[in-house]
Amino acid sequence: MDDVIRATLGQNQVIDLTTTGRRSGEPRRIEIYLHSIDGRLVITGMPSADRTRAWLHNVDANPAVTIHLKQGISADLAGTARVVTDPAERRPLLERAAANWGRTDVDVMMIHSPLIEVVTSGFPA
Repeated sequence: MDDVIRATLGQNQVIDLTTTGRRSGEPRRIEIYLHSIDGRLVITGMPSADRTRAWLHNVDANPAVTIHLKQGISADLAGTARVVTDPAERRPLLERAAANWGRTDVDVMMIHSPLIEVVTSGFPA
């Protein structure tokens, strides 16, 4: 992996994420925020009690994803995602994500926010 890409992945940023539609099998691309937390690539969303995001269902059905970097550099990186469900693992990641956003409602995020970790070849070094 290129050093510039590795350095870019080490920053919190807006990216596009492509998943595969769980029913259609078609690529689904959304804009979302990528957090780099202690060498881990984490994607979460704002709490929503009324629905589970389609992208989270897609990852659950097919963990192959593409991260599209678009701030500073443009690159498409294949990765494997997993939904983070264990409360002991979720809390510290959501606490850091909440701090990045200036939020204080971690308990609400624990219950209602999606959370995935993405592993991509070559990151971290």
